[in-house]
Amino acid sequence: MELYLKENGLRTSLAYGELEISGNEEYGFRPYQLMIASIAGCSGSVYRKILEKQRIELEDIKITAEVERNPDEANRIEKIVLHFTVKGHHLDPDKLYKNLAIARKNCAMVRSVENSIRIEETIETIELSR
Repeated sequence: MELYLKENGLRTSLAYGELEISGNEEYGFRPYQLMIASIAGCSGSVYRKILEKQRIELEDIKITAEVERNPDEANRIEKIVLHFTVKGHHLDPDKLYKNLAIARKNCAMVRSVENSIRIEETIETIELSR
């Protein structure tokens, strides 16, 4: 990955387009937003693969991320709460939590930050009728 310094941040070109990064959200994505999106995106995609392999009938998964930052330490990210809303058929909350624990162990982004950022996960299920 090549990143180019510009007046208001950085730019890189990726397969899906250009990514603008800046500490000022008028000029691009803020670095902490990209970090949260990376952690949620990795966790969610690994989780979905596990659920699909187990043939759990999913319609949708939505992830909401709540972030706690420490203003006394350069606005360091201290904690991320990932709330998974799982919509589907015949959902077993215990099985969903067990699979989420497996996903956590297999998500490179979560594993990369687990000793410096507290990550908590919750699940809400929405049972759909046929």
